[in-house]
Amino acid sequence: MPRIFLQWLSLVAIIWLQSINGTNSNFPAYSSQFKHLLSISQIQLNNLAFASDAGKLFGWLSGSAANYLPMWLVLILGSSLGLIGYGVQYLFLIGRVSNLSYGAIFFLVMLAGNSICWINTVCYLVIIRNFPLDNQLAIGLTGSYQGLSAKIYTDIVDVVYPCSNVERARAYLFLSSVLPLTVSVIVAPVVRVINTVKTKREEVAFILILIITTVTGAFAIMGSMGSASSLLSPFTGVVVMVALLLAPLTIPLGLGLRHQIGKLAGEKIHIEETNSVSMDKTESGVTLDISDIISESPSESFELSFSYTSEKMNGDQQSESSTSGDDKISETNEINIVMEEIGVKVMLRRLNFWLYFFVYLFAVTLGLVFFNNLGQIAESRGRSASSLVSLSSSFGFFGRLIPSIVDYFVSRRKYMISRPAFVVALMVPTGAAFFLLLVKDNTALWLYISTATIGVCTGAISSISVSLTTELFGTKNFGVNHNVLVINIPIGSFLFGYLAAIVYRKEVNAKGKCFGMECYRNTFILWGTLCFIGTFLALILYARTRKFYNSQRSQGNRS
Repeated sequence: MPRIFLQWLSLVAIIWLQSINGTNSNFPAYSSQFKHLLSISQIQLNNLAFASDAGKLFGWLSGSAANYLPMWLVLILGSSLGLIGYGVQYLFLIGRVSNLSYGAIFFLVMLAGNSICWINTVCYLVIIRNFPLDNQLAIGLTGSYQGLSAKIYTDIVDVVYPCSNVERARAYLFLSSVLPLTVSVIVAPVVRVINTVKTKREEVAFILILIITTVTGAFAIMGSMGSASSLLSPFTGVVVMVALLLAPLTIPLGLGLRHQIGKLAGEKIHIEETNSVSMDKTESGVTLDISDIISESPSESFELSFSYTSEKMNGDQQSESSTSGDDKISETNEINIVMEEIGVKVMLRRLNFWLYFFVYLFAVTLGLVFFNNLGQIAESRGRSASSLVSLSSSFGFFGRLIPSIVDYFVSRRKYMISRPAFVVALMVPTGAAFFLLLVKDNTALWLYISTATIGVCTGAISSISVSLTTELFGTKNFGVNHNVLVINIPIGSFLFGYLAAIVYRKEVNAKGKCFGMECYRNTFILWGTLCFIGTFLALILYARTRKFYNSQRSQGNRS
């Protein structure tokens, strides 16, 4: 098969993986039902939300495994962990497993959360190595689909169980256990590193993917709006969403067809030239051995030419490949636009890492804690948790896409944007959104606006962080380095979530529930303040890295 076809097919496969990999974002949609079914307190429920994030404490295991195991095996192992984690919880809720302690459920939730790290690691490593010229663009495009996960799962549940809250909670757990493994098994053969030759960017292909992705996100947002969603039945919405997820498949098919047409045209010209030479030799009385024609077959000539070109362009990089085969990690496609290439031990001694760590803690992690509590926040305001989860998911999708669009247009002008500066610009509206949640509004308008804003900004910073990790600390140890960074997610989830649960518990009624603005008032003030502290730290990181990004811009202008 043409390598360009396999390269873009891997991107489509990763889009499908990411679209169903955000299983932890489903938790707010069924947390209230989970709390009731298990007869647990708000603090115990918060601990389960923390357990999902605590799985990331062991995310570095997936990065280490990816250095020694083929990508398909890492993918299957990760999705199998999710099958066990969510599957046993589902069996418990339907009564097939009895006497499951709270500690056992905590462990299962943590195991399920860890499975997300394995799938993410495979997706990031394959994209970084298969698209070395367009890292941020490809990462943002594929990663944006993870923001759609909650929306996709909610749409499916709406079709199957539109009314029963208990059945909906069970359906979320069942889908979270089965769907990732099913998709992983389907795409495992094509999710691998392709040793492609560095060529010019396929701008048309990326533009088409951007258009498809934008249409998908627009449809998701329309489906999250109450008035717009009523125009389509739940089943129609699922069918349209599936069609939009299949649409990117046209890109590798088109590129593969173009390659085959070009190859056939080249063969035809070669055959015509061979026949012309043959006729000339025959007319001149020269005997032509059929083996001469066979030895000059166009396919053989093409393979020899391609082999020679690949060796010439890759040079010594081929010899530095860490493992052989397309499904192992290879340095063939590596492009080093990084401050330094370091491992995790050296990284932990860098001030830039700790600035970056706390910026991520007060931005992405804080946003994720907000989403984990969205079910209880919606209940306290008398609103639907599912609608808010779908809204945050849809806007999170566009948030993850924004850096890709910006990077695409900026890179065409040979300009490199400062990632820390981008993060600063996104953290300001995030902090403001937390304070807007304090505004009293009977229509809950500010609740929806703030949720959408936090979704956009958190999604964008999450997408930027992948490229920022590679630029600050290199690509060779990315799998471990980035998973060490996201350890702050379970830390923040526990600290911020626990404080929110304590504040919530002070305001509960006799039934253990809280209604009104006071439930989360002090929590929103604390979160908003921390976010602005994170903005200040991001400014310091920007000042420390400004020289590096300025040098990259200078090189781009000279080229």
